[in-house]
Amino acid sequence: MSSTFFLSGTDLNTDRLVLRQWPTDDLDAALNDRRLVHWAEDFPAEGDRVIVGVIAQGPDAGGAYGHRQIVERASGLVVGSISLLWPPSDGSLEIGYGIVASRRGRGYAPEATQALVEFALTSPDTHSVYADAELSNPASIRVLEKAGLHRVSSNATTTRFSTQAPNLN
Repeated sequence: MSSTFFLSGTDLNTDRLVLRQWPTDDLDAALNDRRLVHWAEDFPAEGDRVIVGVIAQGPDAGGAYGHRQIVERASGLVVGSISLLWPPSDGSLEIGYGIVASRRGRGYAPEATQALVEFALTSPDTHSVYADAELSNPASIRVLEKAGLHRVSSNATTTRFSTQAPNLN
């Protein structure tokens, strides 16, 4: 299986996106409700603000594997965020993502998710990555399916998707 990303320093690059760690200036701006010129007009969304709050409480959480911005390579604009909730629990990591409304429907969420999942599985501490999706959110379910995760369980409101490191499948 070929990789869907390549590393450039600490950035993960895909065909159309750069997944970069949150710069300090961006964190400060988001925490203080200031707009930056390299953000899409509707960034940060509510989920991005939640992530900024998490990072502010423990900025080193996850190190290279933790929280990242999703940057559209063509425009250079930040269009979302994606996170691995570090550290792994029994070798498993949860992933979460969000793309601002103005950039949805372009396949950015599955592209970013697939790349970050593959990167997460390079950690010797991680053997699986999972995400929970609300059954009432079919778009998120499609993102996880397109990113290569598989449905492993469901209840009345959510379904869990997961994938494992190649040597464990």
